[in-house]
Amino acid sequence: MDTLMVLLQVALGNFGAALGVAISVIGAGLGIGRIGGTAMEAIARQPEAAGDIRTSMIVAAALIEGATFFAIVVCMLILFMGGE
Repeated sequence: MDTLMVLLQVALGNFGAALGVAISVIGAGLGIGRIGGTAMEAIARQPEAAGDIRTSMIVAAALIEGATFFAIVVCMLILFMGGE
């Protein structure tokens, strides 16, 4: 009975890690897509500010990618080191 509980905990941990990776990647894709869309709208409204808007967009996208990479690394650590 104890081995069944341990196997169930490992399986749920692996499922949780995989689900965490999926949610973080989907969230990052939606966030970067929204940033890109609103930046294009802002550039269309004020073409003279295109450089500043583009720079802000790149910085925000880089921050989202960094947070997503951190979440993926944490989930992978859980996935590969959770059974030990």
